[in-house]
Amino acid sequence: MDPVFTLHRGSTPLLVSLPHVGTGLPDDQKARYVDRALALEDTDWHLAQLYGFAASMGASMIVPRFSRYLIDLNRPPENAPMYPGANNTELCPTRFFTGEKLYRAGAAPDDAEIARRIELYWRPYHDALTSELQRLHTEHGYALLFDGHSIKSHLPWLFEGKLTDLNLGTAEGHSCAPALRSVLAEVLASQDRFSHVVDGRFKGGHITRHYGRPAENVHAVQLEMCWSCYMDEAPPYAWDPARAAPVQPLLRRLLQAMLDWRPA
Repeated sequence: MDPVFTLHRGSTPLLVSLPHVGTGLPDDQKARYVDRALALEDTDWHLAQLYGFAASMGASMIVPRFSRYLIDLNRPPENAPMYPGANNTELCPTRFFTGEKLYRAGAAPDDAEIARRIELYWRPYHDALTSELQRLHTEHGYALLFDGHSIKSHLPWLFEGKLTDLNLGTAEGHSCAPALRSVLAEVLASQDRFSHVVDGRFKGGHITRHYGRPAENVHAVQLEMCWSCYMDEAPPYAWDPARAAPVQPLLRRLLQAMLDWRPA
């Protein structure tokens, strides 16, 4: 176990990354935040539990300890916006997903603090991602990366109306082979319980875009899922077994489809 993440090494070419499940905030940083922020409402709640079956399928899994409010592991270190022209949160977010400020007046991190957080929290996670993908590629001849996310279904500051239940992102087809994109789209289309879209509002963040290099046989996809698929969207954001029961088999089918697929 690394101080900032846990990594389970599997036996297949698949790595599952869950970059926004962390709920830690260092004690020396808590005073910077408004009281509301300490509830960590924009966490990707319960995803390690939701994808708990992945280890039994032979997948590797990397899970961070610290909250995205400290640093967002799915943003580039130079802090370029993921979706130009739309509201975005930054590498070190300064706003809730509802648009209000995360930090007390004058307490937002400056450039030096952001650089410190990159070195302490962001870089170790990405070094581990890089190393594990290299290991999988060496052992299997290719590597597969599944980046799992979840979000509240209604967030007007980020998107209009209700978000589609399941949002598969492949950076408009650039982060994985077209055949893999098609296979996963077919899995989503084979059911009608959950609405779904491919490369809609969420096309994949930094992890999908940076690590997905199909020409080098590293294939990455992102799945953004509404909380309403598996949990209560109101505090305390409880896991809902009845909701999770139908979506978990579909997630398993997606991961199995990745494992069954072979690059040409």
